[in-house]
Amino acid sequence: MPVARPRGYTHGMRFLSLLLFACLWSAALEVTVKLPARSGGQAWDGRLLLLFSTDGSAEPRFQISDSPKTQIVFGADVEGVLPGASYTAGAEAVGYPVRRLADLAAGEYFVQAVFDVYETFHRADGHTVKLPTDRGEGRQWNRAPGNVYSKPVKLKVTPGASLALSLTETIAPITPPADTKYVKHIRIQSERLSRFWGKPVYLGAHVLLPHGFEEHKEARFPLMLFHGHFPADLDGFRPEAPDANLKPDYSERFKISGYNRIVQQEAHDFFRKWTSPGFPRFLVVEIQHANPFYDDSYAVNSANLGPYGDAIQYELLPEIEKRFRGIGQGWARFTYGGSTGGWEALAAQIFYPQEFNGAFGACPDPIDFRAYTTVNLYSDRNAYYTEGPHQRIPRPGKRDYLGHVSATVESMNQMELALGSRTRSGQQFDIWEAVYSPVGADGYPQRIWDKVSGEIHPEVAAYWRENYDLRHILERDWAKLGPQLAGKLHIYCGDMDNFYLNNAVYLMEDFLKSTKNPAYGGEVKYGDRFEHCWNGDPNLPNHITRLRYNTMYVDKMLKRMEGNHPPGADLKSWRY
Repeated sequence: MPVARPRGYTHGMRFLSLLLFACLWSAALEVTVKLPARSGGQAWDGRLLLLFSTDGSAEPRFQISDSPKTQIVFGADVEGVLPGASYTAGAEAVGYPVRRLADLAAGEYFVQAVFDVYETFHRADGHTVKLPTDRGEGRQWNRAPGNVYSKPVKLKVTPGASLALSLTETIAPITPPADTKYVKHIRIQSERLSRFWGKPVYLGAHVLLPHGFEEHKEARFPLMLFHGHFPADLDGFRPEAPDANLKPDYSERFKISGYNRIVQQEAHDFFRKWTSPGFPRFLVVEIQHANPFYDDSYAVNSANLGPYGDAIQYELLPEIEKRFRGIGQGWARFTYGGSTGGWEALAAQIFYPQEFNGAFGACPDPIDFRAYTTVNLYSDRNAYYTEGPHQRIPRPGKRDYLGHVSATVESMNQMELALGSRTRSGQQFDIWEAVYSPVGADGYPQRIWDKVSGEIHPEVAAYWRENYDLRHILERDWAKLGPQLAGKLHIYCGDMDNFYLNNAVYLMEDFLKSTKNPAYGGEVKYGDRFEHCWNGDPNLPNHITRLRYNTMYVDKMLKRMEGNHPPGADLKSWRY
């Protein structure tokens, strides 16, 4: 039945009262965060992240993701705040998946604040920039040593509430991994990168030594460069038998109970194979090249990141081969990996064609920017929507093998925008932008598209095309590159890759199949209904094959070396 209104009450007055309520809510919801003292009295620069969670099973800082299960984060840049002072975040904070603090629903939340600390760099290109740094964790804002945070507290958020938090906790330093009989660790200062960044920059690596390394001092070894995300240590190699008392966990990704037991068993099986009679003796190398933008550099030279490609190729790898008796020639080097590592493996082979004898790229990040996940950077106008005359359809960003969508391109980018402005989120789309883009007038990477609207910037896309579109570079330069790459390019991808990476592989395959004088001579294979990151075995599920990279391509590498080596090459000393 109709509600009685006071005399003179109108719909216009009702609208104004609702507007006033919204304004009061927006003005009231602010969060004041007190920053701690700091040695030397240095001011705080960084990204303040405010986290709200309705799930008390873990700290809010560990509950932000690009999935429907994500909790809520708001971010704001903070510069020059004195130690012990406070900063109040309000309307300027950018949120995900809730866009503004004003839109946060009333209720009870576990609330936490994290301060992602930035450092100032005076780069060799003349720009001064403020960026986070890796401190041994692989550029992870919620785990970075030296970042400060508050303990989670359960608070009631209502209109008129005023929240106050204190950053009382500091993430502790990480203890470097210790050497073992088989696994050695190396860390060098890169002259090239230190010169670019204006301060010391280091590259690291984990090296798996071949069985019998100490006993066969006359042997020199081929090298397998395993590209991928930041490795804290060399995983997947376990001399010890699996722990019989290990409590089984549950893998949400693979929907499997006891996956931790499977991982240990596979790691031990690899050790047994690695040390078995007759197994080829290689050096396996995993590199650490985390940087201010991501957990790795994509292993190429970049206007924003510096000469990581040259530093890895001409500083790190020669030092590893010198210390651990590598053959040190292109015919005896191979590169492989999946996802980010798949792109890196292919890029390293293409940009340094004579430095490797084969690349095995599984589920590679987009290798043709006409299929930059679900976006064509050269013909689409908007990255977030497929646009027609009367409607706009959101572009999917993530799916399962049945095609069920769990994130859009827009939602994934909104998360990044909350975590960091100016390409500083440390997430996937931002690192592509940091690696591939020219430097902007402010010293930060030029946006490939407007992060809010999704409008694509064609001039930036043109720069990407000429410098990092692997299919375009191969097609443009095949007359020169073809003779150096024949037989070296191998690509594997599931046809239901979660991030639609198979679309770019189709386009690359079309070109590779058309090559002549010479023909490309490699292989492109697809896994039927396999998700990210299928790497070539059609008979085993992803959750197993992802643990077998270090043995999966060995036979192909041996065949390459036997059929493609210079006169007098050492094919015997390492076959004991």
